[in-house]
Amino acid sequence: MDQKECIQKIHTAIHRAVHPDPPDPDFFQPTSVMALFAFNEGVELIFIQKADVEGYPWRNQMAFPGGHVDEQDTSTQATALRELEEEMGICSQDVKVMGSLGHFQTINNKDIEAFTGVWNQKGKITFDPAEISRVIPISLAYLTRVHREKGYAGRRPDIMELTYPYEDVLIWGVTAKILHHLIEVIIPKNK
Repeated sequence: MDQKECIQKIHTAIHRAVHPDPPDPDFFQPTSVMALFAFNEGVELIFIQKADVEGYPWRNQMAFPGGHVDEQDTSTQATALRELEEEMGICSQDVKVMGSLGHFQTINNKDIEAFTGVWNQKGKITFDPAEISRVIPISLAYLTRVHREKGYAGRRPDIMELTYPYEDVLIWGVTAKILHHLIEVIIPKNK
């Protein structure tokens, strides 16, 4: 399958799926992230590893780029695109947004609306090392294999169980919840 067909397949799956609804806005602070696809030798998802800074609440954690909704943002999608540019130097015109994966909550009362997009890979990723230690593209085929080998397919694992190891890092917490939902949406159940 070529890149265009793959993008269309993912786009269709995202739009046909049922995604988690938003919670009561009185109890959660709105944030958004971008699960960003890139195409190299295969389909990859781009993750960031937060900086190794003493006292930083997300120290060394794996995440999708994103952040809090600001007053000037016209939507949570605009927030995800603004944060993508601020955190990684990827301009919104270089991203084709495919849609929302719905809402995911953290234990510290953040409501994260997760968006999906495809980066055309124009320009170069740049980031502030005070906030991000590195950018890690991970093969979707690898993540799907882990998903199946750990027995996550077709069920929603407990948050303590739900982890995706990769080399020297571990995807866990709300990022793992978003990744789990994304894989469940785009990967055929019978494969």
